[in-house]
Amino acid sequence: MKLNESSVVSTTRALLVPYESRHVPTYHQWMEDPAIQEATASERLTLEEEYENQQSWRSSHDKLTFIICQPVVTPGSAAPSVHVGQVDSPQKMIGDVNLFLYPNDDDEEDQAVDDWFQCIGEVDIMIAAHDHRGQGLGRAVVSGFLQYISRNLEGILREYYTGEREQQAGSTTTTTNSPMLKPRLGMLMAKINKDNTKSIALFRGLGFEQEGDVNYFGELKLVLRDLGAYASANVPEGYAELVYKRED
Repeated sequence: MKLNESSVVSTTRALLVPYESRHVPTYHQWMEDPAIQEATASERLTLEEEYENQQSWRSSHDKLTFIICQPVVTPGSAAPSVHVGQVDSPQKMIGDVNLFLYPNDDDEEDQAVDDWFQCIGEVDIMIAAHDHRGQGLGRAVVSGFLQYISRNLEGILREYYTGEREQQAGSTTTTTNSPMLKPRLGMLMAKINKDNTKSIALFRGLGFEQEGDVNYFGELKLVLRDLGAYASANVPEGYAELVYKRED
């Protein structure tokens, strides 16, 4: 998404920065690990393909990605901006956190009645740096990410819905003068391997609840239906949204 291309999320536990081409070599090293490939259900890519992915994710209307970095020293008194390369050098990179948006195909009848376009958001996180695992960082990162989504939900949904309409307009089966609908987020979900007890506990600790049984792929689906209520009651310590300042 373009929405977060100049946004940074800062808490006492982590700093979330936009995924830039400068991050790709480190990200590619992470994804060379077979264990991470298996955990993220990812295929091995060449470095060139990783660069292409990064560019695709930046422009895609349905993917919101941050790189997780070590926190700034004093987030409570931090300047309103952080500088590229100072806070997100390879040594400070830890992992990534993502939001993927999909149309809620089960809601088509309701959309036709009340003019709403409802979508579903899928959240996932990867702590790639081994020395940062097992310290509660994943929960802290997702909590900060959910806070960002909640505070910027209108812009996220606007970019997503605009992109969906443009994509449909390019289809030979869809008319370009379809009525404008009001986008809304139906729920957030996480799909987790049934054996990944740590990730399951992480999302349950954030208020996600299991829906249904283990699917064909051996995954559990956990959902959060009231993002606003969660975000209002769970503001991460030191939470601030800063500007990602690039050199002129």
